[in-house]
Amino acid sequence: MSKASMFGLAHVWQGSALEAPRTATRTRGEGVTRVLVGALATWLLGCASTGAGSYDALQAEVDRAGAADRREAAEDDDALRGPVLERATYVRVVLRRNPSVESARQGWRAAVARMRQTAWLDDPMVALEVAPLSIGSSTARLGYTAALSERLPWPGKLALDESVARAEAEAARSDFEATRLDLALTASLLYDQYFVAVRSLEVNAQHVALMRDLKTGALAQFESGRGSAQDPLQAEAELTHMEHDAVILASQRDITVAQMNELLHRDPDLPLPGPTKDVSVSVEPDSSSAAHLADEAVKRRPEIDSMRSRARAEQARADRAGRDSYPDLVVSTSYNSMWDTPEHRWMVGLSVSVPIVTGRRAGAVDEANAARARFDSETARLTDKARTEGVVATKRLEESAHVLHLYEERLIPVARDQINAARAGFVSSRNDFVAVIGAEKNLRSVELDYQMMRADFDRRRAELDRALGRVPGLDGKEVAR
Repeated sequence: MSKASMFGLAHVWQGSALEAPRTATRTRGEGVTRVLVGALATWLLGCASTGAGSYDALQAEVDRAGAADRREAAEDDDALRGPVLERATYVRVVLRRNPSVESARQGWRAAVARMRQTAWLDDPMVALEVAPLSIGSSTARLGYTAALSERLPWPGKLALDESVARAEAEAARSDFEATRLDLALTASLLYDQYFVAVRSLEVNAQHVALMRDLKTGALAQFESGRGSAQDPLQAEAELTHMEHDAVILASQRDITVAQMNELLHRDPDLPLPGPTKDVSVSVEPDSSSAAHLADEAVKRRPEIDSMRSRARAEQARADRAGRDSYPDLVVSTSYNSMWDTPEHRWMVGLSVSVPIVTGRRAGAVDEANAARARFDSETARLTDKARTEGVVATKRLEESAHVLHLYEERLIPVARDQINAARAGFVSSRNDFVAVIGAEKNLRSVELDYQMMRADFDRRRAELDRALGRVPGLDGKEVAR
């Protein structure tokens, strides 16, 4: 409402007072004042937002997440200089040092800060007007008007704004947790690659030593007249291939170290301690618990929580758009030095918006409802996906544990027996050197595949942890916080 209209309304309120006795005017004015004050108090209570307490609690949670990482960061350098780099240690250091985690935390912090912005009324408006011809005039006093106004939204609007901001802050928190889980999975998978490269180099070095022994034996057999000249030459050819494999494996190891250092937010050329030598094969989940694991996946997956929070935000936004059909109130007070009657110079006023343009509000409601329906559908899709991933990851872990058991209990012992039998047969002239070379190739292939199967088991376990909302690489001891 314009200032002229506000002044006109004041004339209507006080028109009868111009004819009434001054005492009656004062009494009537006091009654009107009490009514206005009571109405404004009721309105303000309805406008009040409870965001301050919620904001402080959420902000403290954001700060604790960052403070915990900073407290433990002092141990990172020692962990990266130790003799052995454990998988859990590497994952924890990555989660503390990788910039993407801090980026997600700051996004969460920004969303929480938006809650604080919804807890306040708009800034008041101050207006001052001066009659320029009265300035320095010798015949007229200085003329001016001063006004102060404040907009008061309809009760419930600020609370709905806060509900939108709170739901979006909860979604940002879930996004932060999902970022940590995805990063932990990436770190764990890189550790598996590192494990395979280092262990394969060790296996290759062992077989280089074995092939040199075989070459020495072939030379001895040839010199004694019981072997062929082709035998040591074939052993030398195999040694050349192994040396070539060593170069490839060393290159793969160095590339993996560079990628691991990238996750650690440090120079790619810096060395890392070697990985652990052993893989602890935990008891694989029982198939009968598949339904339980599916429920656990749905309960803990932060992506699902994020979609649910965004759906709540859109529902609150739709309710807020619908609340725009109710008018807002503007309270004002002014002083006009140009009124001849001193009692008329100070004025108070009320004005309300007239929400007659319905198309914009209806469009906002439809948009919010459509967005809520979209997030509801995404929640359903992610729920189905989580259930499936939990079951699939469980089956793959069971399969990997079974294959690993076959390698340890049958394939590797048989391959070692074959090479021993072939060597003994070659020394006793019961078989030629080709059988020894074939047995050695088979043993080397089985042992290299075994290292990959060990890493594959850990990879499947990390994927199961991620499917269940746990932090991969930490043996399921930690869940998204």
